[in-house]
Amino acid sequence: MSAMKASFFQKNTRLFRHKLKKYLRSLNQWFSDTPERALLEAYHAAQKIRDIEIEYFGSKKISSQSIIYTESVMSYWQVCLNKNLTIIKVRLAEFLLSREIINISHPILLEKLKFIDEVVEKYNIKIELNNNAELLQTSQPLQVNPNQPKKQPEISHNNGNKITSIFQKTGVFPRSIGITLKKIKADFSPQAEEEFVKNYRISRKRTITAIRFLIILIIIPLLVQNLSKQILLFPIVERIRSENAIEIFINSDMEKAALNELKTFERKLRLEYLLNPAPSISSELERDKIKQKAIEIAENFRIKSSTAISNVFADFISLIAFSIVVALSKKEIVIIKSFIDNVVYGLSDSAKAFLIILFTDIFVGFHSPHGWEVILEGLTEHLGLPANRNAIFLFIATFPVILDTIFKYWIFRYLSRLSPSALATMKEMND
Repeated sequence: MSAMKASFFQKNTRLFRHKLKKYLRSLNQWFSDTPERALLEAYHAAQKIRDIEIEYFGSKKISSQSIIYTESVMSYWQVCLNKNLTIIKVRLAEFLLSREIINISHPILLEKLKFIDEVVEKYNIKIELNNNAELLQTSQPLQVNPNQPKKQPEISHNNGNKITSIFQKTGVFPRSIGITLKKIKADFSPQAEEEFVKNYRISRKRTITAIRFLIILIIIPLLVQNLSKQILLFPIVERIRSENAIEIFINSDMEKAALNELKTFERKLRLEYLLNPAPSISSELERDKIKQKAIEIAENFRIKSSTAISNVFADFISLIAFSIVVALSKKEIVIIKSFIDNVVYGLSDSAKAFLIILFTDIFVGFHSPHGWEVILEGLTEHLGLPANRNAIFLFIATFPVILDTIFKYWIFRYLSRLSPSALATMKEMND
């Protein structure tokens, strides 16, 4: 009987494994086909829109301006149009997300994307794929050299030098017309699709590299600081302090905090004895409890002192690690600078003004002294230094003022040239 049960169990186990493998294989195949499937559904929706245009609107846009229909008929076609446009947007978003994981490249995909763009561009629908293409057209960030002075027109003197007039400098037609014509010419180029895919891959690679390097810049110093402190520095400091019988407190603030904690314990103990109806204990037992508490407080502050000493060396080691990472990553620094430039210059003028006002109010605003005080006290406690109130107040009275002066000079000197509209928006928000 037991042999039959074992055989039945093994048979069911093999059957379950076979079904599980089959299910996982089909799931993997479904996931691998996701980009092509999503693009195919978007392509079919675009074909439906094109068929409606050809059959009912004379190959024109689905609109009452193309062919006059009654209101009921036009509302029916509008519902069909909105339904298919929604399918296109959703499926193209699914296509982009799946392509981040699964890399596929086929000429048919480019033909389908081109057909979808031709259909959708009539209706002024901002598809995420088209937005990415516009961003990829400007793969290089805006380069601004604030130290380079503005070129002044050359003025001729009596020696017969030529005068460079403003008319000659700007040209007959605005430069925007030339830029627009070049863009149209590039769109009709046979290599437009290939350039689009190439630029998209380059932009994606730069973004991934920049984000990864930012994470590395944050994680590596923190890991080095914590690991060096916990594994190497703290045990060494503890052994040295225990062998040499060094004082428990490394500054007067720790000693005052320990005394206050012990006094609070004594008062709490006396209050419990006064409120307790039981007979009071002897003074000798009370001294024993206070002594035990004092030993406990001393041990806690000894650990805090050792931790503060370890933090000094650990922070120095983490700073060295950060410097090594920066020194060995010149290429990544250029990429991250380009990424930040694209993000900053891609913000609207209102967003730029909002961020400027936010950071200035935090660091040099009316309530900033309280924040600086908390930061400096936390830093001194982290390094085991005494919190000198006079030094902290002197820093708060000078450094934010200097920072505010530098910031105002930057606004006056550079922001007025780089983004005049952002400066005007910021003044309106301040007023």
